[in-house]
Amino acid sequence: MQALRRLFGSRPAVEKGRRLYAAAAAQARTPAFYAEAQVPDTPEGRFELYTLHVVTVLHRLKGQGSEAAEASQALFDAYVQSLDGALRELGVSDLSVGKKMRKLGEAFYGRVKNYDEAFAGLPDTAALHALIARTAFAGVEDGDADGLTAYAADAVKALAAQPLAEVLDARLRWPRFGSEGTP
Repeated sequence: MQALRRLFGSRPAVEKGRRLYAAAAAQARTPAFYAEAQVPDTPEGRFELYTLHVVTVLHRLKGQGSEAAEASQALFDAYVQSLDGALRELGVSDLSVGKKMRKLGEAFYGRVKNYDEAFAGLPDTAALHALIARTAFAGVEDGDADGLTAYAADAVKALAAQPLAEVLDARLRWPRFGSEGTP
C-alpha cells in the first residue's frame, strides 16, 4: 500500500510547494499594494508582486537542507503552473504560451538573481529600492517604491526569523503593508 501511495500520491514536498505558493500568492494579492502603493493592477504588476513574494520565500529556504530544497523546487513548479494558467485565462493561444512562458521564465530568473543580490546587501536597501522601482513601478510616476522596499526588507527579516518548520508548513508571517499596517 505504501508503495502505491509513493507511486500515485503526491510527494510531501510537492504539497509543501503548493501551500507555499498559495501563501505567497495570497499575500501578493493584498489590496494595499495596488491601491496604496500604486503597483499597477495589471498582469505585469501582478507578476512583479507574485515574483517578489515567491523569491522572498525561496531566499528563506536557500541552504536549509534537502527538504527545503525540494519544497523550493515544488514552489517554483507551482508558480510556473500558475503563470501558464493565467496566460491561458487571458486568452493567449496555445501556440504563443510557450514563447510567453520562456520570456516570463527569463524574467523570473533575472529577478531571482537581482533580488538575491539586493537581499544580500540588507540592511542597506539602495539596491532593493532600485530593483523595485524599475520592476514593480515601471512606468509609474507616483508609486510608493519606498514603502514597498521597506516592506520587502521587513519580509526578508520576518521570514528569516521564523522557524524553518513553520515556513515549510506555509505558516508564513508576512509584515503588514499600508492600511493593513505600516511596513
